[in-house]
Amino acid sequence: MQRHLATAWTVAEFVACSSGFVPLLAAVHLRNRDDPTRRRAGHWLRNFGKATSFLNPLWTFSVDGEPPADIAERAYVVVCNHESNADPFLLSWLPWDMRWIAKEELFKVPFFGLLLRFGGDIALRRADKHSVLEMLAECRRTLQGGLSIMMFPEGTRSRDGQLRPFKDGAFQLALETGTPILPVVIAGTRTCLPVGSITLGKARAVARVLEPIETAHLKPSDLAMLREQTRERIAVAAAQLRSDLGIASDVTPLPASEPEKKGLMKWSLLNGLV
Repeated sequence: MQRHLATAWTVAEFVACSSGFVPLLAAVHLRNRDDPTRRRAGHWLRNFGKATSFLNPLWTFSVDGEPPADIAERAYVVVCNHESNADPFLLSWLPWDMRWIAKEELFKVPFFGLLLRFGGDIALRRADKHSVLEMLAECRRTLQGGLSIMMFPEGTRSRDGQLRPFKDGAFQLALETGTPILPVVIAGTRTCLPVGSITLGKARAVARVLEPIETAHLKPSDLAMLREQTRERIAVAAAQLRSDLGIASDVTPLPASEPEKKGLMKWSLLNGLV
């Protein structure tokens, strides 16, 4: 019963926060529409993520590890493992601004899609070469403007808790622009939004910032090495973080598909994030 009440409260506060932040972000977007990085709007979009997760009585989020001292002025390609649809809420607590890559479908979700558009996140239509090229071009402009970007190199969340193979995009971008990679690892979010459940789960989750990886000295031919080096670093750190949190390493595999839940008003607002 407590979880049902907490879930109802969280859905209500999420919709209320969305309604309140849409006009705020619209105003910030219009005022800073000439800024190619959309830094100010993105800052307020992460405040939305922090506010909604803070008001959730079931989730306890925190961040540890030291970000690079120059991250407010220097751009990084931030990459992170992807455990759950709750990951964006946890990562909103990272203490620096950045633009995120998000699947195009999210921009069509009521209220939330407007937040993404006004917040300056970059849409990606999967399996569409033209969309990928547009996304990479926008990422380059953002990095050149001194703002970091955020990508999940697995492409989608892991269904069994194990780290999936990394795609090339983030690492190709880092090599082309000479931008360092900043790995971040998360643990604990898989129980936030249990697959197949109509209620939220109680969770303590942490995002840990790792040491950056410089790329200026690397060549395009080093792409595979950079990708696998980053993946190995995240895999080791994820195992350590799960141990620190007391999370079992033998994670039970999730179902191959998620059942549709009818009658949950706009449940996809919470359970449909990249």
